[in-house]
Amino acid sequence: MSETPVKQQNTAAFYGQAVASFSVAMAATALGIFRLQADAWVRAFLAIAVLYLVTSSFTLAKVIRDRQDATRPGGRVYDPFEKL
Repeated sequence: MSETPVKQQNTAAFYGQAVASFSVAMAATALGIFRLQADAWVRAFLAIAVLYLVTSSFTLAKVIRDRQDATRPGGRVYDPFEKL
């Protein structure tokens, strides 16, 4: 018996919850850094560290997704010139 691949889609509610959760977490972190009783250079360092952590997290998630897509049967191979 052959298996037909099923493309799983996230619902709009799940997507909205993920965006809202990320927004609340970033806002709470920014507010916490802003209200921190420390010198401005300490707050700036923490803000840069948070931005670096967020960008590296997005990059890691993309790399993991691309690797999973490539190993999936019939998976999509990454082509950097695809849109050109």
